[in-house]
Amino acid sequence: MSENNGILIVGASQAGVQLASSLREMGYAEPITLVGAEQHAPYQRPPLSKAFLQGLVTAETLAFRTGDFYEKHNIELVLNERIVSFEKGSDGAGTATSASGRKFAFDRLALTTGARPRKLELEGAELEGVLYLRDADDADGLKARLENARNVVVVGGGFVGLEAAASARKLGKQVSVLEAAPRLIGRAVGEATSDFFLGAHRSRGVEVTLDARIVRFAGDAQGCITGVELGDGRIVPADVVLVGVGVVPRTELAEALGLACGNGIVVDEHSLASDGTTLVAGDCAEMPNPLPREGAPERLRLESVNNAVEQARNAAATIVGNKVPYRMVPWFWSDQGNLKLQMAGLSAGYDQVVLRGAVADEKFSVIYYRDGQVIAVDCINNPVDFMAVKTLLAKGLNVPADRAGDSGTPLKKMMAELEPSS
Repeated sequence: MSENNGILIVGASQAGVQLASSLREMGYAEPITLVGAEQHAPYQRPPLSKAFLQGLVTAETLAFRTGDFYEKHNIELVLNERIVSFEKGSDGAGTATSASGRKFAFDRLALTTGARPRKLELEGAELEGVLYLRDADDADGLKARLENARNVVVVGGGFVGLEAAASARKLGKQVSVLEAAPRLIGRAVGEATSDFFLGAHRSRGVEVTLDARIVRFAGDAQGCITGVELGDGRIVPADVVLVGVGVVPRTELAEALGLACGNGIVVDEHSLASDGTTLVAGDCAEMPNPLPREGAPERLRLESVNNAVEQARNAAATIVGNKVPYRMVPWFWSDQGNLKLQMAGLSAGYDQVVLRGAVADEKFSVIYYRDGQVIAVDCINNPVDFMAVKTLLAKGLNVPADRAGDSGTPLKKMMAELEPSS
């Protein structure tokens, strides 16, 4: 009888940990091996740009599970081993080899490899003090540099960049944000939300430059960063530069296995890769839209905690034989100082916007419509509206645009009035 090798999960990420724990919850009794390239036990990444930088939490408090969780649930957690190659058969079984030469046999393979920071190829990019933020070691390095820094430059006005900018400003630093696009977080939110965050960060003392064209990073004779030169000749002083211009899905192992890859590892609605046996979940996966509708992209890649969790659960269900199509309402959040942005749905293709509340109060919602139907919402310091729209989208309900703007009436009440009685 051949040895039962169970499943090998490559990537000790949010998705990887969730897949392992969900498998046990669903009664999977075979061996589970979870391999991570970092030396740290699996941990939460979102706080790295916020509470961790501000010294409000430690690396130890960010761990997903207590120390005995993995042993208690018979999950072999292997750290500090980077998988570099596979030998795999058509039945899905095979052997993985790490950079140290260690072998891991498996009957089933799952990739939860996440993403890595997109690098800027510019003169001076190698200078000391030009940093990226993706993992705990990155955060440690940035936090240490911030202690003695006066001028902090953030390249990129996306979520991570603005979160880190707010954290640095809270620490009393002079902060400049350089965004190449004409507005902040433009890929994720509409113009009203972008405009609000631009004004909000500027009012808190952050200098924001839009349409910024970076020419090079300038340094001193010791090889340390001193400034960022822009296309107009201006040099923005910098003791530390954080580059946050997006991420690139880690698809190298999938490509070596011959799996289809696009903007991530291509999977179907059951979280299966193109070979029909390998499972994929999290930031590295390009999937069918889990909330399909007209005007929305047919396939996409979602970088969020809730997608990593829900897609990992979907993959676990596939493994144990309970295959169901992956359907869920995408939602995201971003804490930028005392501003909490919560988003539900996908606003791509919207043709109407309704504002609820007063922007000046820094508590409002922007609801997006297409053909009269709610498709998404951005909520600033307004968790009640967020939960209402998230529920509305999950149930396929709607609140007409001419009513939604009445901020004196809770959306939940409007939904209750419009929901068909059973």
